[in-house]
Amino acid sequence: MIYGKIWCVVKPSVGLPLFLGGVALTSLTVHFAVLNNTSWFKGFMEGPAKVAAVSADASSPPPEAPAAKK
Repeated sequence: MIYGKIWCVVKPSVGLPLFLGGVALTSLTVHFAVLNNTSWFKGFMEGPAKVAAVSADASSPPPEAPAAKK
């Protein structure tokens, strides 16, 4: 292990729970942000029928391709 000497400064009984708690908190924060800031995620979690209904509601036409330069 490259950073094995860290356990001479921080006890593993303190450091490991802090590290794993930080990873869990970061993961939950990212998932919460994706859930609240996107419109497609809720439909995705509810299943294929809901995704089809959400995509059918989006009435904006697809963007046009840029004109080719000559």
